[in-house]
Amino acid sequence: MSARSVSEATFQSEVLDSAKPVLVDFWAEWCGPCRMVSPILDQIAAEHSEKLDIVKVNVDENPQLAAKYMITSIPALKVFSAGEVAKSIIGAKPKAALEADLADFLA
Repeated sequence: MSARSVSEATFQSEVLDSAKPVLVDFWAEWCGPCRMVSPILDQIAAEHSEKLDIVKVNVDENPQLAAKYMITSIPALKVFSAGEVAKSIIGAKPKAALEADLADFLA
């Protein structure tokens, strides 16, 4: 299972209305650190699919979402719970560090 892409059209139903927490990876094709963190997020998505959904938002294709959530540097990871941002993580990190940051949502 890997992180799926969402857009401005599907963000409400896929993220804000989700029954479980959703980690949103704000990224872009040209972003090297984004490409480094992507396979790590896919692993976390596969290992913790019952606890946490992981989706990706391409900031170049969805500028209104990037602006709404004040994405100024990428990769930017935001965990949404009950339609609100519950946690923000900026920058690429190794898997162990990301899992530590997400421990509240993976427990």
